[in-house]
Amino acid sequence: MHSISMHNHHQLPCLHCHPHSYIRTVQHLIERCLLLRMSRDQCIKALAEHARIWPLVTLTVWRELLKENREFFQAYFHAISPRPCMRRQFYKAPRFARRKQYWK
Repeated sequence: MHSISMHNHHQLPCLHCHPHSYIRTVQHLIERCLLLRMSRDQCIKALAEHARIWPLVTLTVWRELLKENREFFQAYFHAISPRPCMRRQFYKAPRFARRKQYWK
């Protein structure tokens, strides 16, 4: 699991006293999670464990970022999604199909 270090977790703004600063901080931490190629659930868990941010707050900020940056997130989700092993299955097909005999 990825780790987000909050060296100054005691300096996290108060949600009730400074909601705008708190939300900006959560947004910044989500952006750090994105740089680490974390999924939404991994990000929520990491911020809850390492920054003591309520999962509902992280989820709400994540959803707002998603609404504002839909194209970025579509590309991001595509980039981090596990790709199935792309096995090429080669079927031996005849190179030339049988042609009807038009002349006899």
